[in-house]
Amino acid sequence: MSTTTRREPVTTVLTWQVRPGHEHEFEEWTHQVTRCALRFPGNQGVAWLRPEDGGHRYHAVIRFSDPHRLTAWLESDERAEWHARIEGVASEVSSDRQSTSGMETWFSLPGTSVQSPPKWKMVLTTFLGAYPFTLLIQWLVTPHTASWPLPLRAAVFPLVLLPTLTFVVMPLLSRMLRLWLYPPPHR
Repeated sequence: MSTTTRREPVTTVLTWQVRPGHEHEFEEWTHQVTRCALRFPGNQGVAWLRPEDGGHRYHAVIRFSDPHRLTAWLESDERAEWHARIEGVASEVSSDRQSTSGMETWFSLPGTSVQSPPKWKMVLTTFLGAYPFTLLIQWLVTPHTASWPLPLRAAVFPLVLLPTLTFVVMPLLSRMLRLWLYPPPHR
């Protein structure tokens, strides 16, 4: 079964080029279009990434419950109306749109054309990153939470592990294992 027919969450990155001097107007628009998108069936969140060093490219990271609902939003009249409101201020860079349905987001960057590594490599790399921290959490944190209610104890593990993996461990491992994850093409 292909990724596009499965009923699993999907994340897409949309890139916007903003005309210089219109950044404030664009950022106001992002707040309004985000509120609209969040009300759309299947939307699980929208995050905006601002450009660094005075750049003019913004990225919207949008998560939907499944590819069909994402497509419904992307092709909706509501979204088209919001696009019309920002005409002349910014334009979507359509060639930079990328969608993923799993761990690929730990292994790829917006605006790149590099294919995600095979799933078995992603699983192995994630295991290498998660196992030491799982062991540390079980050893250092779990004994101190034994008297807590189960839902609270269960929340500690992902609250500690997931941000650590996402922001520290996986970017580091992806760099360290870059040649294995992304072998250079054979000529």
